[in-house]
Amino acid sequence: MLRFGLRSKFIVLSCFLFLLPWLGYEYVWEMEKFLRQGQEKTLVGTTRALATALHERPALFDEQTNFLDQVIKGRDLYAYNLKNPIQLDGKLTDWEPYKALFWHYDKRYLQKTNKNHQASDLSFDHMVGKFDNYLYAVFNVTDNTLIYRAKNSLSITNNDHFKIGLKTPDGQFNSYIIAPRQDGWVNAFNANTKAPFTKIQGYFKRTQTGYTVELRFPLAMLGNKLGFAIVDTDSLNELPNVMSTSNLNNPSDLGSVLVPSPEISRILKGMGHSGSRIWVVDNHHRVLAQSGTIQNADGVWADGLKNQPPQNAWQRFEQTYLHPLYYKILTRPENEFIDTLHDVASMQGSHLVNALKGQPASSWRLTPDSKAVILSAAYPIWIEDKVIGAVIAEETTNGVRTLRNKSLEKLFNVILAVMLIGTVTLFFFASRISSRIRRLRDTAEQAIDAQGRVTGSISYSDSNDEIGDLSRSFANIVSRLGGYTDYLENMSSRLSHELRTPVAVVRSSLENLQSLEQTELSQKYLDRASEGVERLGKIITTMSEATRLEQSIQSNDPEPFDLRSVINGCMQGYLLTYPKQLFTLDICPNSLPMQGAPEFIAQLLDKLINNALEFSQAKTAINVTLQSKDSQAVLGVSNTGPLLPEGLSEHIFDSMVSVRSQHMQQQPHLGLGLYIVRLVCDYHKGSVSAQNNTQNNGVTFTVSLPLAN
Repeated sequence: MLRFGLRSKFIVLSCFLFLLPWLGYEYVWEMEKFLRQGQEKTLVGTTRALATALHERPALFDEQTNFLDQVIKGRDLYAYNLKNPIQLDGKLTDWEPYKALFWHYDKRYLQKTNKNHQASDLSFDHMVGKFDNYLYAVFNVTDNTLIYRAKNSLSITNNDHFKIGLKTPDGQFNSYIIAPRQDGWVNAFNANTKAPFTKIQGYFKRTQTGYTVELRFPLAMLGNKLGFAIVDTDSLNELPNVMSTSNLNNPSDLGSVLVPSPEISRILKGMGHSGSRIWVVDNHHRVLAQSGTIQNADGVWADGLKNQPPQNAWQRFEQTYLHPLYYKILTRPENEFIDTLHDVASMQGSHLVNALKGQPASSWRLTPDSKAVILSAAYPIWIEDKVIGAVIAEETTNGVRTLRNKSLEKLFNVILAVMLIGTVTLFFFASRISSRIRRLRDTAEQAIDAQGRVTGSISYSDSNDEIGDLSRSFANIVSRLGGYTDYLENMSSRLSHELRTPVAVVRSSLENLQSLEQTELSQKYLDRASEGVERLGKIITTMSEATRLEQSIQSNDPEPFDLRSVINGCMQGYLLTYPKQLFTLDICPNSLPMQGAPEFIAQLLDKLINNALEFSQAKTAINVTLQSKDSQAVLGVSNTGPLLPEGLSEHIFDSMVSVRSQHMQQQPHLGLGLYIVRLVCDYHKGSVSAQNNTQNNGVTFTVSLPLAN
């Protein structure tokens, strides 16, 4: 049976938490693509609905939209819609917002070609605009020689003057002349009768480079043809220079003028609340009417998505803390961006080209400052199976982007909630696993002491996961290790018991042979055999000693004694036993009461002194100290000699561990001496340690034993 283990749980949970935000993010992006497609279809539907209202209504379109084969910029004029009426003062202040729409006329517009003509001789900037029922015209003229009309002169053409040619709504061609006497208000004269014509009013003002003229006349007197000419008379002996928008001498060469249709504008006004910017253009791409602004054209998708003030604590928390975090990744739609089509006379674009061919179309474009994406859709207007123009609608993707941001905000909220719940769940899950692992670790450490002896068992878990498997494996290992350790611990006693009888037989046999007369060679072999038997007997005695000590410790009852007296008495015996060895003693004068077994302490000191004697260099002292410190008796035994091997300072107190070199193995040694020292310390609840001395020329053993209260 397959087990759903910890690793599988973590992998599945991690994959889920990783896939959740990615899938949500991809879903929102796919949703935005579908919304953009829906916005495109909706916008095409808007243009279709408006074009349907304009189909087969020729009265709405001026005749000039049909007869012109080509519209030429500069010749064919376009009357822009003005936001405010123009104050006729010659200062051009009211024209500042429309500076970019001025058209520059240079030597290309001279009636007679003159290669030597300079811009300072004659040139001008010009535009026309419409407000209410009036047409306004402005001229910023560069002229190096200005000649006013003389006050007493009957002629109106022997000076610098303006000519205006236009066709009336009933098709009649009229021309007018403006010849100023001085700066200030000016009126027109009929070019044929020379009679004043007061419907055309204007203001003339001289400048450093020439002069400016602002004109105004009623739209009712204007048909579909209009042209202006500036006549520069520098001298009565020379022919004047004439620069014009079109040829005013021939009515058929007169340029057209397009005034945005008020009727179509009224129809578009009803669409002003559609959430789109709408244009109506003729088949020459010229704008007939316009409604709405692109900054407010977010489409129907933005309805109901306006930011509302927070209504509750969660919304306030989301707006204050979460939104600033989210919008480090997201981008807010910009309402302030550069719009190159805010006021144009001619529309361009692939969607318009297709619409004028009879096919509805749409296109996307990025604003010059890359802050917004604008969707444009165009639909053809039909009159008698002929495309007479097109309806263009434009929207930004701000509504879709706002909807996307709202969706991502909710998605992020859900992700945060899931991540929070997942984190808390993982925390408790990891805490539970950690606690189980810590319990298993503590149980394993308690089952085996610092010396590697198995002192307990591990209770295994029935959990069907990796930790359960690990606990069962540990329990099995500790159980087998305990059996093996018990075998090793009892091996010395078994060996000593089993070897005593054969050793006694060999020893008695050798003694019997010794009583007989032997040759020199046989006596040599008997001596070697006797020496081997003696060494074997010492080994058995040493093995038995550790076993007896362990058994004695288990059955011995502690008793009070003075540690100082025990150590002092033992040292007196060592001075007598080893008269050639130098000892230095530093034993405190006060008594050191303890609970334990004095004979065990004597055995401990005996092993430490024997160890020091074996490793001590000749003619060097063995130092023995006994002091009281913090309710502890501290016994120190140090000698000058070989240093402890690196990494063995903790293991030399284990059973059957020896660091003696080969030349020091003349006497039998099983590595049980320091093991006995550790057993005695454990019995007295003390500790023993070994380290190289500060001079790095010997070893110091330190025994710490608790004193009785």
